[in-house]
Amino acid sequence: MKKSRIGKAIAVIALAGFTLAACGGNTGSDDATTDNAAAEGKEVISVIAAYSSAIEEPWDGVIHEALQEMADAGEITYKYIDKIGYASGAFERTLRQIAEEDKPAIIMGDSFGNEESARKVALDYPNIAFVMGSGGGPAEPNFSVFDNWIHEPAYVSGILAGSLTKTNIIGIVGGIPVPEVNRIVNAFIAGAQSVNPNVQAKINFINSWFDPAAAKEAALSQISAGADILFAERAGVIEAAAEKGLLSFGNQMDQKATAPESVVTSNVWNMRPTVRYILDQVKAGSYTSQDLKDFSMVAKGGATLAEINTAVTGGIPADVVAKATAAMEAIKSGALRVDINEAIPAGSVTK
Repeated sequence: MKKSRIGKAIAVIALAGFTLAACGGNTGSDDATTDNAAAEGKEVISVIAAYSSAIEEPWDGVIHEALQEMADAGEITYKYIDKIGYASGAFERTLRQIAEEDKPAIIMGDSFGNEESARKVALDYPNIAFVMGSGGGPAEPNFSVFDNWIHEPAYVSGILAGSLTKTNIIGIVGGIPVPEVNRIVNAFIAGAQSVNPNVQAKINFINSWFDPAAAKEAALSQISAGADILFAERAGVIEAAAEKGLLSFGNQMDQKATAPESVVTSNVWNMRPTVRYILDQVKAGSYTSQDLKDFSMVAKGGATLAEINTAVTGGIPADVVAKATAAMEAIKSGALRVDINEAIPAGSVTK
């Protein structure tokens, strides 16, 4: 792949004015950190993120959290716009405004639902590193892709769910049945059925990336149909489980704080390895377009299982915890391989 001149776009002072509100989303920044870095004369990389959804949505939230941590450490200047949405032209206008007015070294975000726009803009600004969540491949000279690859911890969450269910019915509420979501859902089911072949899964896709009300409604429907364990692939499900006194599993980030009495564990996506790798490449002037998949896998620390919460209602038997812990260790060592199944889950219903 071709190397670029992106490494030369490192900023030593604070970014110029940020006026993306006109694009229709919400903006945010780390102005205090940026000012401190500038005052100390530190060489920092300018990063602006573009999020289709709100940063409260866990998928975008994971990216935001990793970038904010780097900003707090004084390694980057970081500003973002979220809630851009999927209206025709909105994402493209936002990216062009970022590229033209702020000229950052890196533009990061999610391009799911806005794939064509992101790739089109990247071609027009070859000296900016475009690093986007995407279901497609990288494109020269400057468009790199990443995704969450948390099917491995999802399998272990499934082991816990299959061991804890009393009705043998687990409920799963997902966003949109695309490969990136399907592999997580399928791994969760496979894990559950590996320890309990009698497990049945009720699966609903809400056809949205962020609609907590719809997700909660779907979860309550599953509970009415006998589900006593819920997997929250999307936000809103944990609240339903907590209301009914049931156990749940989080996704993308550790969601224990949402309902400590309900959340057993979460499949955690860690974007820090990806961000660190990209920053180092840009600093060295060696950035290339690439698929960053490996940095979101367990082997490189990009995926993990949150601490198992034994304080949930009813507790968790020690042998169940031991079984899940052993499975996670086997994945880390390579002794256990979790298959990647991106097919639409059998029996699922899409809104």
